[in-house]
Amino acid sequence: MAGMNAQTGQRLEGIEHIRQSIADIITTPIGSRVMRRDYGSLVPELIDMPMSDALMMQLYAATVIAVTRWEPRITITGTRHHISSEQHGRATIELIGKTTDGQPLTVGVPLV
Repeated sequence: MAGMNAQTGQRLEGIEHIRQSIADIITTPIGSRVMRRDYGSLVPELIDMPMSDALMMQLYAATVIAVTRWEPRITITGTRHHISSEQHGRATIELIGKTTDGQPLTVGVPLV
């Protein structure tokens, strides 16, 4: 499946299109799309909460549920996170999986 790069307008294909799609899903608040109110994730709702192990589990769940629902081109096999020691409050969730045609895929999504 091909699409358009959200920043440049150039044609975007394959894994790069999947990466962009995942970022869009995770950063779109549920209820914000007019004709597709259930599109997006709960991640934007969780961003401003105090960092804790419980919050990380909620972020994992919100990310995996949304991506599993809205991105049929991948299968998620694992997740992990990285919390920046240099930039206070910066975290990234990594999704590990494979595409439907079997290519391995790792996508890091910054939680700003």
